[in-house]
Amino acid sequence: MNSLRIAIAGAGLIGQRHLELLQASRSCEPVALVDPAPAAREVAERAGVPLFPSLEALFEQARPDGIILATPNQLHVEQALTCLQAGVAALVEKPVAHTLEEGERLLAAARGSRVPLLVGHHRAHSPILAQAREIIRQGSLGALVAVMGSALFYKPDDYFDAAPWRREAGGGPVLINLIHEIGNLRSLCGEITAVQALASSATRGFPVEDTVAISLCFANGALGSFLLSDTAASARSWEQTSGENRDYPSYDDEDCYLIAGTGGSLAVPTLRLKCYDQPEDRSWWKPFTCEVAELRREDPLALQLEHFCQVIRGEAEPLVSVRDGLQNLRVVEAIARAAREGGVVEVAQD
Repeated sequence: MNSLRIAIAGAGLIGQRHLELLQASRSCEPVALVDPAPAAREVAERAGVPLFPSLEALFEQARPDGIILATPNQLHVEQALTCLQAGVAALVEKPVAHTLEEGERLLAAARGSRVPLLVGHHRAHSPILAQAREIIRQGSLGALVAVMGSALFYKPDDYFDAAPWRREAGGGPVLINLIHEIGNLRSLCGEITAVQALASSATRGFPVEDTVAISLCFANGALGSFLLSDTAASARSWEQTSGENRDYPSYDDEDCYLIAGTGGSLAVPTLRLKCYDQPEDRSWWKPFTCEVAELRREDPLALQLEHFCQVIRGEAEPLVSVRDGLQNLRVVEAIARAAREGGVVEVAQD
């Protein structure tokens, strides 16, 4: 099988990580870097690929099989539209757009095009999440009733010193971190239809939130609660429990999600499962059968790249479509609004 030729737009940290994965892949190879910044030249030279100042300049000289858009959020939609016009498949880093309006514009264009777009919610490619989804699909938990989740971690001071905008509105964990969790919860439990939220900035005293308590309503009738904080000295976050990103210490005695149904419950990511032997004779007086499902860890970013290659070859449909990426953004924006205004905020569906 011929190696696919993939270009990368954006020479920042995530772009360089994608470049490393391309260099290690047997399915594809890097053929170009797109970035107007002077520092990008050194990155391109190390990788041994030509550097272009824009997508238009790249497409004038070459036509890669696909392109990864690892650029600032506000560039995602325009660059994805450029790829659609050029007929080049694209992997658009999350969030799919910097505003809901721009996301709607891209969704309309994507629906009218045969060029595939994949949105880079890489956790969707996690084997742990895939196994959890399968356990739920098989009906082991019965009808879903309740979901508890958390993303509790501590960001050091230099995180904010390196980018002072993170201390201001829009720089908190709701708009930076929560979209990952929403993608996970939607993939596990279905669509989120309404939200409530309380936010606090009491710990750091920044203009932006540092801690948020969220209530979720799912389309299947299940209810959820979620705690989010970037100032909590806790390991109850996906990165610190899944063990998929080796940059973070991991603790296998912790979970960040608990999904409970009428017949049992599943802790994620440890995949500890508790179910009744006889669902027709359920009671809190009855013991559970306890087991741990098979656990497989692989780098979701590497798996996402292989999936992107399958999408380019027409062997698979995008696991995370533009519609999925936009829906994650809709939920996050609804939570941000609920935290500002109070009350229940309905999440738009299409």
